[in-house]
Amino acid sequence: MMPNVTSGYNNTTSAKYSKTTILNHKDSYCVGEHLMVRLDMYDHLGKRKEYGGDFLRARIYSLDLKAGASGSIKDFRNGTYLVNFTLFWEGNVRASILLIHPSEGVSALWAARKKGYGKIGFTGKFLNGTSEVTTECGFNLTRNAELCEYLDERDQEAFYCLKPKHVPCDAFVSLQSYNKPISYLTTLEQSLLKRFKTGIEIPQLFGAIQVVQCKGNKTMTSKECCIGVSSPVPSGFVWQNQWHPAFCNMPRFDTLEQINTCLKGKMIYFMGDSTLRQWMEALTKRVTTLEYLDIYPKEKLQKLLAVDLARHIWIQSKKHGHPYVGTHGYTVKDHSYVARDIDNVAGDRDTTIVICLGQHFRPFPIQLFIRRVVNIRRAVQRLLLRSPDMRVIIKGENIREMEVDQERFGDIQGYAQSVALKEVFRDLNVAFIDAWDITVAYNTKKVHPLNHVVWEEVNMFLSYICCNAKANPM
Repeated sequence: MMPNVTSGYNNTTSAKYSKTTILNHKDSYCVGEHLMVRLDMYDHLGKRKEYGGDFLRARIYSLDLKAGASGSIKDFRNGTYLVNFTLFWEGNVRASILLIHPSEGVSALWAARKKGYGKIGFTGKFLNGTSEVTTECGFNLTRNAELCEYLDERDQEAFYCLKPKHVPCDAFVSLQSYNKPISYLTTLEQSLLKRFKTGIEIPQLFGAIQVVQCKGNKTMTSKECCIGVSSPVPSGFVWQNQWHPAFCNMPRFDTLEQINTCLKGKMIYFMGDSTLRQWMEALTKRVTTLEYLDIYPKEKLQKLLAVDLARHIWIQSKKHGHPYVGTHGYTVKDHSYVARDIDNVAGDRDTTIVICLGQHFRPFPIQLFIRRVVNIRRAVQRLLLRSPDMRVIIKGENIREMEVDQERFGDIQGYAQSVALKEVFRDLNVAFIDAWDITVAYNTKKVHPLNHVVWEEVNMFLSYICCNAKANPM
């Protein structure tokens, strides 16, 4: 039975007193072998933990080689964990295992997430002739007042606003989110989370390990990065600051000619959040012949469109539907859910849809996220039935800053969504770009990673859409 944090800070998991042990210790390891590390967790009184549930992050790295990779963690639910690192490169390799939240903090955050939608508020703007009227909006308005209901009956996606007096519900024009001064955590729980604000390193006695090339060992594959190729965990590694998938041979799109060859004749839809909009911005910076059509001058966060008429390239980036959380307001007149946007795509083998959502769902009960991705899955199934050559790519969430409000936006919320996303799309003929794994490997800790990290995600995307492509550069 896992006690909650109210049983006392001293009974919570301590990184300082926890122990790491290499189970397969050797003087040196071959590239491609595994390093197996056992974790035994203890509390602040030095007593061994008898239950699991800690939120951990494991990574190996070599600073001089600009190399990194995530490790997979198995929780035995008795205070013991097994961390499995794949040794992808040659050299001196160090391991990092962070305790981000003790199990008691995880339990508190999970319980708080389930308690409701009140952490984020929305202000809706309605136009009454030439004057503006604002009102409260959200997913779960319980006041005894007349409501404007914006319902997608097929997918059972609903959003509400308190109806302004003498203004029709159709006059709803824009929306702005804000953080409400609400927490579902107790004072003691909040205090515990502050102690783990940036994660705490679990001490290691073994230091760096030596990895060498061994005769006959094979770590890379010649298989192309194509739709339908399964992605393992870890899905790859960083070396010399470049991403190398472990399950396919990713070509490099480093020159303008290579990118243009890939994109020629393509129609691409980015549907999701700002981490996907970063992909479009990265592409338009490198491909100077892609020009933005400034048809949404005041709504750049909502929709972007860029074209290269000579090469017949068309790229659109559009935000996903409610909830969209941020410092800027946005119009709802062109609002639609991703599932509906997918239904409006005709599609062929030169058309690609990329979907990414998660960051904006973190402050809300996870049922909202799961319902949304299940609806998107159904839309993808319909799309692939009418256009089986269509290319669909799912981008996972990035890890983000540890200093954010953990109850609203912490990575523990994102990790649960990342696991759910993989399960929902597991058996469909789509590609999955594990941005969680990539950003852990790079140790970015930024919701919007630096440009070179974003480009490695884009390079993976180009590999998928141009697998077996025979286009000629112009």
